Amino acid sequence: MTTAPHPEDDDSAAQPPEDGYAGPAKLTVGPDQFEVEVELRGHFEPIDGQYHWYGRIASNEELTAQLAGAKSAGELQTKHGTSPCVLSDPDLWHRYRITGRSTPPFPAQTKIADA
Repeated sequence: MTTAPHPEDDDSAAQPPEDGYAGPAKLTVGPDQFEVEVELRGHFEPIDGQYHWYGRIASNEELTAQLAGAKSAGELQTKHGTSPCVLSDPDLWHRYRITGRSTPPFPAQTKIADA
Protein backbone atom coordinates (compact mmCIF):
# COMPACT_ATOMS: atom_id res chain seq x y z
CA MET A 1 0.00 0.00 0.00
CA THR A 2 1.37 3.40 -1.02
CA THR A 3 0.49 6.57 0.83
CA ALA A 4 0.71 10.11 -0.45
CA PRO A 5 3.33 12.34 1.16
CA HIS A 6 2.08 14.62 3.90
CA PRO A 7 1.80 18.28 2.71
CA GLU A 8 4.15 19.40 5.50
CA ASP A 9 6.82 17.01 4.15
CA ASP A 10 6.69 18.54 0.65
CA ASP A 11 9.60 21.01 0.19
CA SER A 12 8.30 22.22 -3.20
CA ALA A 13 5.67 24.37 -1.48
CA ALA A 14 8.45 26.27 0.32
CA GLN A 15 10.26 27.16 -2.91
CA PRO A 16 8.89 30.12 -4.89
CA PRO A 17 8.17 29.31 -8.55
CA GLU A 18 10.72 30.51 -11.07
CA ASP A 19 9.54 33.01 -13.64
CA GLY A 20 10.57 32.64 -17.26
CA TYR A 21 10.14 33.12 -20.98
CA ALA A 22 11.10 31.12 -24.06
CA GLY A 23 10.61 32.49 -27.55
CA PRO A 24 11.53 35.19 -30.04
CA ALA A 25 13.21 38.45 -29.05
CA LYS A 26 15.00 41.42 -30.56
CA LEU A 27 18.50 42.05 -29.25
CA THR A 28 20.19 45.43 -29.70
CA VAL A 29 23.95 45.67 -29.23
CA GLY A 30 25.26 49.14 -30.03
CA PRO A 31 23.77 50.15 -33.41
CA ASP A 32 23.12 46.52 -34.44
CA GLN A 33 19.86 44.60 -34.01
CA PHE A 34 19.44 40.81 -34.09
CA GLU A 35 16.32 38.65 -34.23
CA VAL A 36 17.06 35.88 -31.71
CA GLU A 37 15.45 33.03 -29.79
CA VAL A 38 15.91 33.10 -26.03
CA GLU A 39 15.23 30.92 -23.02
CA LEU A 40 15.09 32.99 -19.82
CA ARG A 41 14.44 32.44 -16.12
CA GLY A 42 14.57 34.67 -13.09
CA HIS A 43 13.93 35.19 -9.41
CA PHE A 44 13.81 37.91 -6.77
CA GLU A 45 17.01 37.95 -4.71
CA PRO A 46 16.21 39.13 -1.16
CA ILE A 47 19.89 39.67 -0.29
CA ASP A 48 20.31 42.60 -2.70
CA GLY A 49 16.60 43.39 -3.15
CA GLN A 50 16.73 43.02 -6.95
CA TYR A 51 15.14 40.75 -9.51
CA HIS A 52 17.83 38.73 -11.35
CA TRP A 53 17.05 37.19 -14.75
CA TYR A 54 19.30 35.05 -16.93
CA GLY A 55 19.36 32.50 -19.71
CA ARG A 56 20.80 31.66 -23.11
CA ILE A 57 20.39 33.01 -26.62
CA ALA A 58 20.09 30.31 -29.28
CA SER A 59 23.04 30.14 -31.65
CA ASN A 60 22.93 33.06 -34.09
CA GLU A 61 25.64 33.35 -36.77
CA GLU A 62 25.33 37.14 -37.12
CA LEU A 63 25.59 37.69 -33.36
CA THR A 64 28.55 35.31 -33.07
CA ALA A 65 30.37 37.12 -35.90
CA GLN A 66 29.66 40.55 -34.40
CA LEU A 67 30.69 39.77 -30.80
CA ALA A 68 33.45 37.21 -31.51
CA GLY A 69 33.16 35.86 -27.95
CA ALA A 70 33.46 39.26 -26.27
CA LYS A 71 31.33 40.40 -23.33
CA SER A 72 28.91 43.14 -24.36
CA ALA A 73 26.05 45.27 -23.04
CA GLY A 74 22.77 45.35 -24.90
CA GLU A 75 19.01 45.61 -24.70
CA LEU A 76 16.58 42.71 -25.05
CA GLN A 77 13.02 43.21 -26.25
CA THR A 78 10.26 40.59 -26.11
CA LYS A 79 6.53 40.96 -26.67
CA HIS A 80 6.31 41.64 -22.90
CA GLY A 81 8.87 44.43 -22.54
CA THR A 82 12.42 45.71 -22.98
CA SER A 83 15.33 45.46 -20.53
CA PRO A 84 19.05 46.24 -20.47
CA CYS A 85 21.23 43.13 -20.44
CA VAL A 86 24.76 41.79 -20.50
CA LEU A 87 25.94 39.14 -22.98
CA SER A 88 28.85 36.90 -22.04
CA ASP A 89 30.23 33.37 -21.88
CA PRO A 90 29.32 31.79 -25.23
CA ASP A 91 29.23 28.01 -24.86
CA LEU A 92 30.60 25.44 -27.32
CA TRP A 93 27.41 25.78 -29.39
CA HIS A 94 27.77 29.59 -29.66
CA ARG A 95 24.85 30.25 -27.32
CA TYR A 96 25.57 33.45 -25.41
CA ARG A 97 24.65 33.75 -21.74
CA ILE A 98 22.39 36.72 -21.10
CA THR A 99 21.81 38.34 -17.71
CA GLY A 100 19.95 41.30 -16.33
CA ARG A 101 18.78 42.87 -13.08
CA SER A 102 15.59 44.63 -12.15
CA THR A 103 12.53 44.53 -14.42
CA PRO A 104 12.83 41.56 -16.82
CA PRO A 105 11.54 41.49 -20.41
CA PHE A 106 8.85 38.97 -19.41
CA PRO A 107 6.05 38.75 -16.83
CA ALA A 108 7.47 38.02 -13.39
CA GLN A 109 6.41 37.48 -9.83
CA THR A 110 7.07 40.83 -8.19
CA LYS A 111 6.03 40.08 -4.62
CA ILE A 112 7.31 37.60 -2.11
CA ALA A 113 4.52 35.17 -1.19
CA ASP A 114 3.08 35.53 2.28
CA ALA A 115 4.65 33.10 4.68
